[in-house]
Amino acid sequence: MRLYVIGADGQVARSLREAASVHDDIVFGFGTRPDVDLLHPKSIHAAIAKFRPDAVVNPAAFTAVDRAESEPNQAFALNRDGARADAIAAANQDAPVIHLSTDYVFDGNKIGAYVESDAVAPQGVYGRSKLEGETAVAEANPRHIVLRTSWIYAPFGSNFVRTMLRLAAERDRLRVVDDQVGCPTYAPDIATAIIAMARKLTNSGWHSKYAGVTHLAGPDALTWCAFAREIIRASVERGGRFVPVDPISTSDYPTAALRPANSRLSTARLESIFDLRLPPMKSSLANCLDRLSQS
Repeated sequence: MRLYVIGADGQVARSLREAASVHDDIVFGFGTRPDVDLLHPKSIHAAIAKFRPDAVVNPAAFTAVDRAESEPNQAFALNRDGARADAIAAANQDAPVIHLSTDYVFDGNKIGAYVESDAVAPQGVYGRSKLEGETAVAEANPRHIVLRTSWIYAPFGSNFVRTMLRLAAERDRLRVVDDQVGCPTYAPDIATAIIAMARKLTNSGWHSKYAGVTHLAGPDALTWCAFAREIIRASVERGGRFVPVDPISTSDYPTAALRPANSRLSTARLESIFDLRLPPMKSSLANCLDRLSQS
């Protein structure tokens, strides 16, 4: 199987790059700037045509949620126009595209977990740009899988886990938002699921049931504050420093972009269509902290 990935440095792309070393039967290609740039469609088309993939994965995006409010043109250029170019390039090679999206397409007002058919209502530029990217991908390539995920973390990159560990080393107490609920999702788990999907597409052939949006998120829902406490607890078990974590409200921590109060994503479709379920948060967090301890 030949799998082409847009990007190499983001949390999911880097996780896929790590996976490449253990999957000897998969030939991976990684499109990185300046040679492959979502802002320059010709570079994407040329790279994918040269590689001749069985499937294309696009985890690349403008993910600076607050900065997107002041840089909307850049956000839409990457998250909508770049996504469209990638999907078209894959379609030109008769290859399906697996595109990553976000929980921020929802307003967060629902009680309970969001399913794929729930009404979308993004509250900020980032969410709107990603939603328009979903539409662009679907229109450009009928063989598309859009994966909405949430609260991504990894042993590398910029993420909540690494931020909490850094602050715990610097401060005597932490104050963390306790009225936003979501599903922490480990980037290496996302990479494992993507590879499993790509294998299914290659081995069984494309089926119309695969097309559309599928939620791909960790199975456990908790608040940012509760997640921070889990991070500190697990860190202490590994010799880390204990600090109390105090709950605060969203209004106590104003940001340029609104965050959905509820980011819970139902993964029933992921399980029924792709026979996949991500590991529990505690085991994935343990893996992440073990890797951080080793490094």
